[in-house]
Amino acid sequence: MSSTERPQAATPFEVPPSGRSRAGEGETHRSVSLPGLTLSVRGRPGRRPGLPAALYVHGLGGSSLNWSSLMRELADEVDGEAVDLPGFGHSPPPDDGDYSVSGHARAVIRYLDFSGRGPVHLFGNSLGGAVATRVAAVRSDLVRTLTLVSPALPELRPQRTAVPTALLAVPGATRLFGRMTRHWTAERRTRELLALCYGDPAAVSREELEAAVAEYERRLALPYFWDSLSRSARGLVNAYTLGGQHALWRQAERVLAPTLLVYGGRDLLVSFRMARRAAAAFRESRLLALPDAGHVAMMEYPEAVGDAFRGLLGETDTGRG
Repeated sequence: MSSTERPQAATPFEVPPSGRSRAGEGETHRSVSLPGLTLSVRGRPGRRPGLPAALYVHGLGGSSLNWSSLMRELADEVDGEAVDLPGFGHSPPPDDGDYSVSGHARAVIRYLDFSGRGPVHLFGNSLGGAVATRVAAVRSDLVRTLTLVSPALPELRPQRTAVPTALLAVPGATRLFGRMTRHWTAERRTRELLALCYGDPAAVSREELEAAVAEYERRLALPYFWDSLSRSARGLVNAYTLGGQHALWRQAERVLAPTLLVYGGRDLLVSFRMARRAAAAFRESRLLALPDAGHVAMMEYPEAVGDAFRGLLGETDTGRG
């Protein structure tokens, strides 16, 4: 499906803060303090002792809530934790103000080193996919398998519907957007997010929409909300321009962990055509293509993503730990 067949959402955000993926019974929530950094971590303990650890990393504008459905789906396979990147979810901004892809990757690495949970099954969506790719490339000892859902890796010709998100990186763009949309209700903002991120926004129930609206209102009131969003977007754009060993595609080629790639046919932010390039770049990879999914397949189709992950485990020596 071409991008012209669906309306372009008038919003720069990537991932809805809650949407269909809501925190459920059985999840834990804690704050981890590291030097210069505090991270909020959501947990879904495995259903039996001794399961290998997993860590989930959300995308730009998202939070650990984006992984709740998949964490529940995989609780028989892994002991899961999802981290709020610095400045997102319930994590405050980092003391050094570093929102680059490398800065976020360092935060993930520092948490894994601190917690001693590695090597983990590492999951990433969108920006989190770029972060997870960098982590897997530079610290292979921390990554057992890698699962990337619509990873934000550089595209030479990004699709038109992704342009508003990229414009977040332009200085002053968030202030301009805030003025242009100051009369929008939180529900309208949330619906715009869902239209941008979901293959079928109508599948979101009223109850799920209300939960997403409440989370959006909470985060919009944070004094650093726009700053963390725009600076993370700028960090992602800057990462696209790096060459040599720091180039994201070069780092993808260095990943040793068995990799599952998940792409949605209705993704308005990461082109479906990038699936072929990613499958060629990651040396030991398998591909799950979901024609009706949008940008957040783990929220839209957690069962399908979960089954594909189990298939990855069954095909690799890393297995179930």
